[in-house]
Amino acid sequence: MLASSAVLRRQHFLIRSLGTHNNQNHTQRIRYIQTVTMVAEADAENILRRITPILDPNRHKGQAGKVAVVGGCREYTGAPYFAAISALKLGADLSHVFCTKDAAAVIKSYSPELIVHPVLEESYSVRDDEKRAVSTKVLAEVARWMERFDCLVVGPGLGRDPFLLDCVGEIMKLARRSNVPIVIDGDGLFLVTNSIDLVSGYHLAVLTPNVNEYKRLVQKMLGSEVNDQDASQQLLALARSIGGVTILRKGKSDMISDGYSVHTVSIFGSPRRCGGQGDILSGSVALFLSWALQSSTAPGDSTTSLSNPMVLGCIAASALLRKAASVAFENKKRATLTSDIIEHLGQSLDDICPAC
Repeated sequence: MLASSAVLRRQHFLIRSLGTHNNQNHTQRIRYIQTVTMVAEADAENILRRITPILDPNRHKGQAGKVAVVGGCREYTGAPYFAAISALKLGADLSHVFCTKDAAAVIKSYSPELIVHPVLEESYSVRDDEKRAVSTKVLAEVARWMERFDCLVVGPGLGRDPFLLDCVGEIMKLARRSNVPIVIDGDGLFLVTNSIDLVSGYHLAVLTPNVNEYKRLVQKMLGSEVNDQDASQQLLALARSIGGVTILRKGKSDMISDGYSVHTVSIFGSPRRCGGQGDILSGSVALFLSWALQSSTAPGDSTTSLSNPMVLGCIAASALLRKAASVAFENKKRATLTSDIIEHLGQSLDDICPAC
């Protein structure tokens, strides 16, 4: 009886979170809840082996992944670099960054490996009467490249300039029309929290909120505070309320849900919380989900969450980052920086999935 009561309380919590309008909707929600499958811990290493492609000399440039990061402004140049270079370090063939003109030269100086597009503009550099023309020009420039990308990362180092955010919102709409997967992090989450229609119902979208970003999403979508006692049920409700997007909730243990189940990754990482690890994660998610999409069923058509490439990509990226962070901390201890973690990404993946 006690166990049954606990289950019933969780079902009622999820129903309240999703909202009820009539008896028919109430019945539909009960049926949905009864189909939910909870998974305590993801088998991350087997997932990594399952989705990581072999190094085949017959493949040509681009087949191992083409990732683009939309982010980077005057104040923030490190975040888009971390996201873009992480994808390359894990095995992507090409990595692009679409940033503001002020950020471009700085990001180019970090690495010649990145393809940097200085196309975004901030309000201070655009007169009011020019904004529509400039926005159209920005969108046209990005559109020339969109079909080449396997995944788009939106948000690292983006900032919160209103005109810039408006332009990025249009870029996200373009990606959605082109069926390009989108990983949203950092200030990209600020954008979608205030304009949820940008991702609502889009099964190729992944949100990667930290503690504060998750709190804002829960308040916006569920009208409640974060409930850590019913964390998995609340995450299910949140993913469901945004229409089937996949959410990777970062924390002591990462929690991943596409609205049908919750998977956790609690591999020990590092007690060193240097800034930039979330950017590594977003770039890694982009690459792993693009690999998972090459051999998996389409999101939304999956029989289980563990056949959903968006979920697989999140689990793989979370586990790999934690492994690399652990190795970096073992070597550098308190001096560990994000760049140290990035340098261990390739070897950490090769330990699980040998390149040859």
